[in-house]
Amino acid sequence: MFQHILFPTDGEAPSRAALAQCVAFAKDCGARLTAVHVVAPFHVLSTSAEMLRDTPETYAAHSQARARACLEQVAEAARAQGVVYETLVMEHDDPHEAIIEAAHSRHCDLIAMASHGRRGMRGMLMGSETQKVLTHSKLPVLVYR
Repeated sequence: MFQHILFPTDGEAPSRAALAQCVAFAKDCGARLTAVHVVAPFHVLSTSAEMLRDTPETYAAHSQARARACLEQVAEAARAQGVVYETLVMEHDDPHEAIIEAAHSRHCDLIAMASHGRRGMRGMLMGSETQKVLTHSKLPVLVYR
């Protein structure tokens, strides 16, 4: 079936909820798992509160700490189920592009990710990274709701 699954995580509740299901699926398939967390690069002009109050160095340190925390959740779940895993932090302005790029560069055959359920005006304004991955990926995408 699937041999290498990419699991993008932002550490938020939908990703945490999808994590157990994804790890169980990987175990059932005998697949290895790569977890990726995408960090936005620092921009002087930004609407992100973290970037507005931080220096580039402070922002980088906070971003890396958050990435480590998100990926440690995946590592703990994978170790508990005996699933072979690796973690990856990527810096990119467009998370969906980074996710697809990671899947290709790591030779994954499935992207499994959570949906945050953003719809309507909020979905239009904020966008849905899951929807963008579904639209642009040539690989199969499994969406956990």
